[in-house]
Amino acid sequence: MRDSKFAIEIKNLSKYYGNLAALKDVSFQVKRGDFFAFLGPNGAGKTTTINVLTGLSNYQSGDVRIFGYSTTKDYIQARRLVGLCAQEFNFDPFLTIRNLLVFQAGYFGILPPKAKRRADELLERFGLYEKRNAKHRTLSGGMKKRLLLCRALIHEPEIIILDEPTAGCDLELKFQIWNYLKELNQEGKTIFLTTHYMEEAEKLCKTIGIINSGNIVRIGEKSQILQDKSLQDVFIEVTGLE
Repeated sequence: MRDSKFAIEIKNLSKYYGNLAALKDVSFQVKRGDFFAFLGPNGAGKTTTINVLTGLSNYQSGDVRIFGYSTTKDYIQARRLVGLCAQEFNFDPFLTIRNLLVFQAGYFGILPPKAKRRADELLERFGLYEKRNAKHRTLSGGMKKRLLLCRALIHEPEIIILDEPTAGCDLELKFQIWNYLKELNQEGKTIFLTTHYMEEAEKLCKTIGIINSGNIVRIGEKSQILQDKSLQDVFIEVTGLE
């Protein structure tokens, strides 16, 4: 991994879907080891930004780097450093959850013996070890959420990107996920979290970024953002969606 103080660097990023500008000259940085909350209403550009960071979507202009590696020119190196926890339960229906994790690890060059040990460690940590031989369809919604986290962590990435991980969760599961994310950040992982919930950003993050209609509205330390009364209308729009 390159010696970069930034986990994420985005400069002048623009992304279009036809004539629709999803991201408009977006620029910001996320420091190594930060807990970064990315807020915005539906359609603001949060998921598009994640798709660009993880190489799932191309873009028309700009420069995007993960720990100094270009997401286009150095795609393999950049992608190895990222663990993505998406919203959808897009698991292989034919694999047990243990084999699902072992299979995922293979995409990152992790051989089966190490992958099995790593899978068991994660399943134990997230309270899923007793279900290791089950298919994901037999799991509860909360267990599936935890399995998404296991899959994101299987290759031991340096940055964890989560797209609204607590959407639709009950309070108990939400607090469990919060605790897991706090632990990961304390262990040195950089966390990039998209959310609609101001409470979630306030409880967890160190830095807040706000995006609306493809434009960065504000980025700064949590304390500064929460005290900025000029952002009240943005917060009302964001938090009033749920």
